[in-house]
Order: sequence, then structure tokens, then C-alpha cells
Amino acid sequence: MNDDEEVKAIKTAHDRSTIMAKIRSKNTKPELIVRRLTHSLGYRYRLHRKDLPGKPDLVFAKRKKVIFVHGCFWHSHNCRVTPKIPKSNRDYWIPKLERNVQRDREHQEQLMNMGWQILVLWECELKDKECLAEIIKSFLNS
Repeated sequence: MNDDEEVKAIKTAHDRSTIMAKIRSKNTKPELIVRRLTHSLGYRYRLHRKDLPGKPDLVFAKRKKVIFVHGCFWHSHNCRVTPKIPKSNRDYWIPKLERNVQRDREHQEQLMNMGWQILVLWECELKDKECLAEIIKSFLNS
């Protein structure tokens, strides 16, 4: 690798790092869509309770129900909307995404063992607001 290639690689890694640093785990666009809709339906909730496994996005304590809003890429949803595993640096991405899925399973299992009911909403499911509203109402009223 010559000096020019090395500088490009460093710049690319730095650029990638900058992009990745901007990715949030809370208050994402999909989460805000679900929060606004749920609030407009008249339901009240708490956000990201740290005492619950996985810090669910929306917590309905009196109902013992939680909602997770998952990004399709980060939680490896098998949908057509989101691209699959990146073509570069697969040795990093495959284990990373597998760990995310395993952690999700563990958190959901812990919550169920604690008596909580769980709804997972995927980023790709949020486009049809009427359907989403019905899913939320059905889950919270059951």
C-alpha cells in the first residue's frame, strides 16, 4: 500500500466512523412515528425504562406491555425494504448483526419470564398508518 492508498483508507475509515457516530439508538424516526401515533390514539407510556431488559422503546406499565421499534437493518429483519449484509467488511458485520438478533431474543425472553407482553414493530411496517394504528390498538387492548 502506497502513501496515497493509506491516506484514502484512513479517510474512508474516518468518514465511516463519522457516519456511524450519527446513528442513534433512541428517538429515531421510526420510533417517533410510533410514539406520535400511539399518543394520538390516547395511550400514555414511558420511554426506555432502564430497569427492563432491552430498555423497550414504549412501556405501558399498568398493562404490562412493551413495544420495541426495530430498524430492519440493525435487527436483521428479513424484508425487501432494507439491504442485506454490507458487501465490505463482512467479517465485522455478520457477527455484529447476529449479536443484535441474539440480544433481542434474550431480552424478549427475560421480559416474557417477568410477565410482560411484547410487540415488535419493524421499520418497514410503519408506512401504512391505518394498519399500524390497528396493530397497536389490538395489542394494547387485548
